[in-house]
Amino acid sequence: MSRLPDTPAEGRGAPQRFHPRPPPAPFRPSLRFMLAHPAHFIALGQGSGLGRIAPGTVGSLWGWLTFLLLQFWFTPAQLGWIIAFSAVLGCWACTVTAQHMRVADPGHIVWDEVVGIWLVLWLCMPMGGWGQLCAFALFRFFDAVKPQPVRWADQLFKGFGWRGGLGIMFDDLVAACCTLFVIALWRHFLY
Repeated sequence: MSRLPDTPAEGRGAPQRFHPRPPPAPFRPSLRFMLAHPAHFIALGQGSGLGRIAPGTVGSLWGWLTFLLLQFWFTPAQLGWIIAFSAVLGCWACTVTAQHMRVADPGHIVWDEVVGIWLVLWLCMPMGGWGQLCAFALFRFFDAVKPQPVRWADQLFKGFGWRGGLGIMFDDLVAACCTLFVIALWRHFLY
């Protein structure tokens, strides 16, 4: 009794094996990409989102630093208007950048982290360095781990177009609100 070969010989009318293409490599934006469009420059956090490692954390650190600088030039009321405008601007910038990157919610888009940490610091200041560090750590926890209701907010708006841009911004604003809630409880029970 002859044994059949494990694989059919090619060219004899036997079915060909299917070799799927490997998935495309994730798009990593470059300096050139960032400077190609104003929306890219905004959404990528003026370059803070270009890194390979933890772009969300780097973007949040950039937001913390820029907030400390903005305090020198603007009153708290003016900062509130800047944050509101930045959130609306961020919806547009994140929409355009995500479409150009062809990724619904790219990790390199960090404008949402910048605006989120601005909101936290704006409503908590004045506070010392340790308080700011705790606020930063809490915000990063809620943004990265995404416990409820941040997970709900993250899943509410998905895809491309205005819904995608709004979704990118929305979950970080909810993470900021959760951070503010924990800080308010902490201050209430501590004082």
